[in-house]
Amino acid sequence: MNIKKWLVLGTACLSLGAAPVFAQETREFSVSTVLSDAFPWGKAAMKWAELVEERSEGRITLKVYPNAQLVSGDQTREFSAMRSGLIDMAVGSTINWSTQVPQANLFSLPFLMPDNAAVDAITQGKAGQMVFDAIEKRGVVPLAWGENGFRELSNSRGVLTQPADLKGLKVRVVGSPLFLDTFNALGANPTQMSWTDALPALTTGAVDGQENPLSVFDVARADRANQKYLTLWHYMNDPLIFGASKRVWSKLSTEDQQLLKQAAYDAGQWEIAKSRADLDATLQSIRDRGVEVTELTSEQHQAFVAATQNVYKKWTPKIGEELVEAAQEAINKR
Repeated sequence: MNIKKWLVLGTACLSLGAAPVFAQETREFSVSTVLSDAFPWGKAAMKWAELVEERSEGRITLKVYPNAQLVSGDQTREFSAMRSGLIDMAVGSTINWSTQVPQANLFSLPFLMPDNAAVDAITQGKAGQMVFDAIEKRGVVPLAWGENGFRELSNSRGVLTQPADLKGLKVRVVGSPLFLDTFNALGANPTQMSWTDALPALTTGAVDGQENPLSVFDVARADRANQKYLTLWHYMNDPLIFGASKRVWSKLSTEDQQLLKQAAYDAGQWEIAKSRADLDATLQSIRDRGVEVTELTSEQHQAFVAATQNVYKKWTPKIGEELVEAAQEAINKR
Protein backbone atom coordinates (compact mmCIF):
# COMPACT_ATOMS: atom_id res chain seq x y z
CA MET A 1 0.00 0.00 0.00
CA ASN A 2 1.47 3.37 -0.97
CA ILE A 3 1.76 6.47 1.22
CA LYS A 4 -1.29 8.10 -0.35
CA LYS A 5 -3.49 5.12 0.49
CA TRP A 6 -2.17 5.06 4.06
CA LEU A 7 -3.07 8.74 4.44
CA VAL A 8 -6.59 8.15 3.11
CA LEU A 9 -7.07 5.18 5.41
CA GLY A 10 -5.72 7.11 8.38
CA THR A 11 -8.04 10.02 7.70
CA ALA A 12 -10.99 7.64 7.44
CA CYS A 13 -10.08 6.02 10.75
CA LEU A 14 -9.84 9.41 12.44
CA SER A 15 -13.20 10.32 10.98
CA LEU A 16 -14.75 7.12 12.25
CA GLY A 17 -13.22 7.70 15.66
CA ALA A 18 -14.61 11.25 15.83
CA ALA A 19 -18.24 10.18 16.22
CA PRO A 20 -18.04 9.08 19.88
CA VAL A 21 -15.99 12.17 20.69
CA PHE A 22 -18.67 14.41 19.16
CA ALA A 23 -21.38 12.57 21.09
CA GLN A 24 -19.56 13.49 24.30
CA GLU A 25 -19.39 17.16 23.37
CA THR A 26 -20.15 19.62 26.16
CA ARG A 27 -23.45 21.35 25.45
CA GLU A 28 -25.64 24.02 27.05
CA PHE A 29 -29.35 24.17 26.31
CA SER A 30 -31.91 26.84 27.16
CA VAL A 31 -34.97 25.80 29.19
CA SER A 32 -37.99 28.08 29.37
CA THR A 33 -40.40 28.21 32.32
CA VAL A 34 -43.19 30.64 33.13
CA LEU A 35 -42.54 30.66 36.88
CA SER A 36 -39.35 30.77 38.94
CA ASP A 37 -38.11 28.15 41.38
CA ALA A 38 -40.10 29.85 44.13
CA PHE A 39 -42.97 27.83 42.65
CA PRO A 40 -43.27 24.06 42.04
CA TRP A 41 -43.19 24.76 38.29
CA GLY A 42 -39.78 26.37 38.47
CA LYS A 43 -38.57 23.74 40.93
CA ALA A 44 -39.38 21.06 38.33
CA ALA A 45 -37.13 22.74 35.76
CA MET A 46 -34.31 23.21 38.25
CA LYS A 47 -34.54 19.57 39.35
CA TRP A 48 -34.31 18.51 35.70
CA ALA A 49 -31.22 20.66 35.22
CA GLU A 50 -29.67 19.28 38.40
CA LEU A 51 -30.21 15.64 37.39
CA VAL A 52 -28.91 16.20 33.85
CA GLU A 53 -25.75 17.89 35.07
CA GLU A 54 -25.15 15.15 37.61
CA ARG A 55 -25.78 12.23 35.25
CA SER A 56 -23.81 13.71 32.37
CA GLU A 57 -20.98 14.59 34.77
CA GLY A 58 -21.25 18.24 33.79
CA ARG A 59 -21.14 17.58 30.06
CA ILE A 60 -24.73 18.73 29.48
CA THR A 61 -26.02 21.90 31.09
CA LEU A 62 -29.62 23.05 31.14
CA LYS A 63 -29.82 26.79 31.73
CA VAL A 64 -33.24 27.67 33.07
CA TYR A 65 -34.83 30.98 32.06
CA PRO A 66 -37.85 31.67 34.31
CA ASN A 67 -40.70 34.16 33.97
CA ALA A 68 -41.10 33.48 30.22
CA GLN A 69 -38.18 35.83 29.60
CA LEU A 70 -37.18 34.04 26.38
CA VAL A 71 -40.51 35.13 24.85
CA SER A 72 -40.62 38.62 26.40
CA GLY A 73 -43.17 37.54 28.99
CA ASP A 74 -45.72 36.21 26.48
CA GLN A 75 -46.08 32.65 27.74
CA THR A 76 -48.42 31.64 24.91
CA ARG A 77 -45.50 32.06 22.46
CA GLU A 78 -43.30 29.52 24.24
CA PHE A 79 -44.41 26.52 22.17
CA SER A 80 -43.96 28.19 18.79
CA ALA A 81 -40.53 29.50 19.86
CA MET A 82 -39.47 26.00 20.85
CA ARG A 83 -40.87 24.50 17.66
CA SER A 84 -38.82 26.95 15.59
CA GLY A 85 -35.67 26.24 17.62
CA LEU A 86 -35.43 29.65 19.30
CA ILE A 87 -35.89 27.84 22.61
CA ASP A 88 -34.18 24.48 23.10
CA MET A 89 -36.38 23.00 25.82
CA ALA A 90 -39.13 23.93 28.24
CA VAL A 91 -41.20 22.83 31.18
CA GLY A 92 -44.46 24.13 29.84
CA SER A 93 -48.14 24.30 30.62
CA THR A 94 -50.90 22.52 28.74
CA ILE A 95 -52.87 25.77 28.95
CA ASN A 96 -50.15 27.85 27.33
CA TRP A 97 -49.42 25.22 24.67
CA SER A 98 -53.10 24.70 23.83
CA THR A 99 -53.12 27.68 21.46
CA GLN A 100 -50.88 25.63 19.13
CA VAL A 101 -52.00 22.14 20.19
CA PRO A 102 -55.82 21.93 20.40
CA GLN A 103 -55.65 18.52 22.09
CA ALA A 104 -53.98 20.10 25.12
CA ASN A 105 -57.30 21.84 25.83
CA LEU A 106 -58.45 18.48 27.20
CA PHE A 107 -57.14 19.41 30.64
CA SER A 108 -58.97 22.75 30.59
CA LEU A 109 -62.43 21.19 30.20
CA PRO A 110 -64.27 22.33 33.34
CA PHE A 111 -64.71 19.73 36.08
CA LEU A 112 -63.35 16.85 33.97
CA MET A 113 -60.93 15.62 36.66
CA PRO A 114 -62.31 15.35 40.19
CA ASP A 115 -59.07 14.32 41.90
CA ASN A 116 -55.38 13.48 41.50
CA ALA A 117 -56.19 9.86 40.64
CA ALA A 118 -58.17 11.12 37.66
CA VAL A 119 -55.26 13.30 36.53
CA ASP A 120 -52.90 10.34 36.72
CA ALA A 121 -55.34 8.08 34.90
CA ILE A 122 -55.31 10.47 31.96
CA THR A 123 -51.62 11.38 31.81
CA GLN A 124 -50.37 7.82 32.30
CA GLY A 125 -52.78 6.19 29.88
CA LYS A 126 -54.02 6.25 26.30
CA ALA A 127 -55.34 9.81 26.48
CA GLY A 128 -52.02 11.16 27.75
CA GLN A 129 -50.17 9.43 24.93
CA MET A 130 -52.61 10.90 22.41
CA VAL A 131 -51.79 14.37 23.70
CA PHE A 132 -48.06 13.61 23.49
CA ASP A 133 -48.49 12.38 19.91
CA ALA A 134 -50.28 15.61 18.96
CA ILE A 135 -47.48 17.69 20.49
CA GLU A 136 -44.76 15.77 18.66
CA LYS A 137 -46.56 16.17 15.33
CA ARG A 138 -46.24 19.93 15.82
CA GLY A 139 -42.47 19.97 16.23
CA VAL A 140 -41.90 19.50 19.96
CA VAL A 141 -40.79 16.22 21.56
CA PRO A 142 -42.69 15.61 24.84
CA LEU A 143 -40.56 13.85 27.43
CA ALA A 144 -42.46 13.63 30.71
CA TRP A 145 -45.32 15.00 32.80
CA GLY A 146 -45.13 17.40 35.73
CA GLU A 147 -47.83 19.18 37.70
CA ASN A 148 -49.10 22.70 38.22
CA GLY A 149 -52.10 21.48 40.20
CA PHE A 150 -55.81 22.13 40.45
CA ARG A 151 -56.83 25.71 39.87
CA GLU A 152 -59.00 27.30 42.54
CA LEU A 153 -61.02 30.52 42.51
CA SER A 154 -60.41 33.57 44.71
CA ASN A 155 -62.06 37.01 44.85
CA SER A 156 -62.49 40.17 46.85
CA ARG A 157 -66.32 40.31 46.93
CA GLY A 158 -67.40 37.41 49.10
CA VAL A 159 -67.94 33.68 49.51
CA LEU A 160 -68.69 31.82 46.27
CA THR A 161 -70.67 28.58 46.57
CA GLN A 162 -72.99 28.56 43.52
CA PRO A 163 -72.92 29.73 39.90
CA ALA A 164 -75.19 32.66 40.72
CA ASP A 165 -72.45 34.05 43.01
CA LEU A 166 -70.22 34.59 39.96
CA LYS A 167 -72.69 36.79 38.11
CA GLY A 168 -70.82 39.89 36.91
CA LEU A 169 -67.63 38.91 38.76
CA LYS A 170 -64.60 40.30 36.94
CA VAL A 171 -62.16 37.38 36.87
CA ARG A 172 -58.64 37.41 35.49
CA VAL A 173 -58.05 34.36 33.30
CA VAL A 174 -55.18 33.13 31.13
CA GLY A 175 -55.14 33.64 27.38
CA SER A 176 -57.33 30.70 26.38
CA PRO A 177 -60.70 30.92 24.60
CA LEU A 178 -61.90 27.88 26.56
CA PHE A 179 -61.44 29.78 29.83
CA LEU A 180 -63.52 32.64 28.47
CA ASP A 181 -66.30 30.23 27.52
CA THR A 182 -66.23 28.55 30.93
CA PHE A 183 -66.54 31.75 32.94
CA ASN A 184 -69.07 33.25 30.56
CA ALA A 185 -71.17 30.11 31.04
CA LEU A 186 -71.08 30.80 34.79
CA GLY A 187 -72.20 34.39 34.33
CA ALA A 188 -68.85 35.95 35.22
CA ASN A 189 -66.98 38.66 33.33
CA PRO A 190 -63.65 37.04 32.40
CA THR A 191 -60.68 39.21 31.46
CA GLN A 192 -57.54 37.85 29.85
CA MET A 193 -54.27 39.29 31.14
CA SER A 194 -50.80 38.18 32.16
CA TRP A 195 -50.11 37.41 35.81
CA THR A 196 -47.77 40.41 35.92
CA ASP A 197 -50.67 42.68 35.01
CA ALA A 198 -53.15 40.78 37.15
CA LEU A 199 -51.72 41.56 40.59
CA PRO A 200 -51.95 45.38 40.19
CA ALA A 201 -55.44 45.01 38.72
CA LEU A 202 -56.55 42.90 41.69
CA THR A 203 -54.96 45.32 44.14
CA THR A 204 -56.76 48.36 42.72
CA GLY A 205 -60.06 46.53 42.35
CA ALA A 206 -60.11 46.78 38.56
CA VAL A 207 -60.50 43.00 38.65
CA ASP A 208 -62.40 41.13 41.38
CA GLY A 209 -60.89 37.68 41.24
CA GLN A 210 -58.50 35.17 39.73
CA GLU A 211 -58.03 31.41 39.33
CA ASN A 212 -54.74 29.67 39.98
CA PRO A 213 -53.21 26.71 41.80
CA LEU A 214 -52.81 27.15 45.55
CA SER A 215 -49.03 27.30 45.19
CA VAL A 216 -49.31 30.39 42.99
CA PHE A 217 -51.82 32.04 45.32
CA ASP A 218 -49.51 31.35 48.26
CA VAL A 219 -46.12 32.38 46.86
CA ALA A 220 -47.47 35.40 44.97
CA ARG A 221 -49.32 36.52 48.14
CA ALA A 222 -52.58 37.05 46.31
CA ASP A 223 -54.17 37.79 49.69
CA ARG A 224 -52.29 41.11 49.63
CA ALA A 225 -54.14 41.88 46.38
CA ASN A 226 -57.55 41.85 48.10
CA GLN A 227 -58.10 38.14 47.52
CA LYS A 228 -59.74 37.43 50.86
CA TYR A 229 -62.11 34.67 49.73
CA LEU A 230 -60.94 31.37 48.26
CA THR A 231 -63.19 28.63 46.88
CA LEU A 232 -61.78 25.13 46.47
CA TRP A 233 -63.72 23.93 43.44
CA HIS A 234 -61.06 21.90 41.55
CA TYR A 235 -62.52 23.01 38.24
CA MET A 236 -59.48 22.05 36.16
CA ASN A 237 -55.94 20.78 36.47
CA ASP A 238 -52.96 22.04 34.48
CA PRO A 239 -50.33 19.31 34.01
CA LEU A 240 -46.85 20.44 33.04
CA ILE A 241 -44.92 18.91 30.16
CA PHE A 242 -41.15 18.56 29.83
CA GLY A 243 -40.42 19.09 26.14
CA ALA A 244 -37.63 19.68 23.64
CA SER A 245 -37.50 21.30 20.23
CA LYS A 246 -37.51 18.56 17.61
CA ARG A 247 -34.81 20.50 15.75
CA VAL A 248 -32.55 20.27 18.78
CA TRP A 249 -33.57 16.75 19.74
CA SER A 250 -32.80 15.28 16.32
CA LYS A 251 -29.17 16.39 16.62
CA LEU A 252 -28.55 14.59 19.91
CA SER A 253 -27.08 11.13 20.24
CA THR A 254 -29.41 8.32 21.30
CA GLU A 255 -27.57 8.14 24.61
CA ASP A 256 -28.06 11.83 25.35
CA GLN A 257 -31.72 11.65 24.35
CA GLN A 258 -32.23 8.83 26.83
CA LEU A 259 -30.36 10.70 29.56
CA LEU A 260 -32.47 13.83 29.11
CA LYS A 261 -35.74 11.90 28.90
CA GLN A 262 -35.08 9.79 32.00
CA ALA A 263 -33.99 12.86 33.95
CA ALA A 264 -37.18 14.67 32.87
CA TYR A 265 -39.31 11.74 34.02
CA ASP A 266 -37.53 11.54 37.37
CA ALA A 267 -37.76 15.31 37.88
CA GLY A 268 -41.45 15.21 37.01
CA GLN A 269 -42.22 12.40 39.45
CA TRP A 270 -40.27 14.20 42.16
CA GLU A 271 -42.13 17.46 41.52
CA ILE A 272 -45.58 15.85 41.38
CA ALA A 273 -45.01 14.07 44.70
CA LYS A 274 -43.62 17.17 46.37
CA SER A 275 -46.42 19.42 45.09
CA ARG A 276 -49.09 17.11 46.43
CA ALA A 277 -47.32 16.56 49.74
CA ASP A 278 -47.01 20.32 50.29
CA LEU A 279 -50.68 21.15 49.61
CA ASP A 280 -51.96 20.85 53.19
CA ALA A 281 -49.23 23.12 54.54
CA THR A 282 -49.82 25.60 51.72
CA LEU A 283 -53.54 25.74 52.42
CA GLN A 284 -52.93 26.19 56.15
CA SER A 285 -50.53 29.05 55.40
CA ILE A 286 -53.23 30.73 53.31
CA ARG A 287 -55.79 30.30 56.08
CA ASP A 288 -53.36 31.67 58.66
CA ARG A 289 -53.15 34.90 56.70
CA GLY A 290 -56.87 35.49 57.16
CA VAL A 291 -58.21 34.17 53.87
CA GLU A 292 -61.67 32.62 54.18
CA VAL A 293 -61.51 29.20 52.51
CA THR A 294 -64.66 27.50 51.28
CA GLU A 295 -64.84 23.85 50.26
CA LEU A 296 -67.84 22.97 48.10
CA THR A 297 -70.25 20.23 49.07
CA SER A 298 -70.96 17.56 46.45
CA GLU A 299 -74.29 19.25 45.67
CA GLN A 300 -72.67 22.67 45.23
CA HIS A 301 -69.96 21.16 43.04
CA GLN A 302 -72.56 19.44 40.85
CA ALA A 303 -74.33 22.77 40.26
CA PHE A 304 -71.14 24.15 38.68
CA VAL A 305 -70.75 20.98 36.61
CA ALA A 306 -74.28 21.34 35.27
CA ALA A 307 -73.79 25.03 34.47
CA THR A 308 -70.79 24.34 32.23
CA GLN A 309 -72.10 21.42 30.13
CA ASN A 310 -72.48 23.61 27.04
CA VAL A 311 -68.71 24.18 27.14
CA TYR A 312 -68.24 20.44 26.54
CA LYS A 313 -70.58 20.49 23.57
CA LYS A 314 -68.63 23.33 21.97
CA TRP A 315 -65.11 22.14 22.73
CA THR A 316 -65.24 18.35 22.40
CA PRO A 317 -65.16 18.48 18.57
CA LYS A 318 -62.21 20.90 18.70
CA ILE A 319 -60.24 18.74 21.12
CA GLY A 320 -61.23 15.48 19.46
CA GLU A 321 -64.12 13.23 20.46
CA GLU A 322 -61.90 10.14 20.61
CA LEU A 323 -59.49 11.89 22.98
CA VAL A 324 -62.23 13.17 25.29
CA GLU A 325 -63.83 9.71 25.37
CA ALA A 326 -60.47 8.09 26.17
CA ALA A 327 -59.97 10.53 29.05
CA GLN A 328 -63.46 9.96 30.47
CA GLU A 329 -63.02 6.19 30.18
CA ALA A 330 -59.72 6.36 32.04
CA ILE A 331 -61.31 8.42 34.81
CA ASN A 332 -64.23 6.01 35.17
CA LYS A 333 -61.83 3.06 35.48
CA ARG A 334 -59.45 4.68 37.99
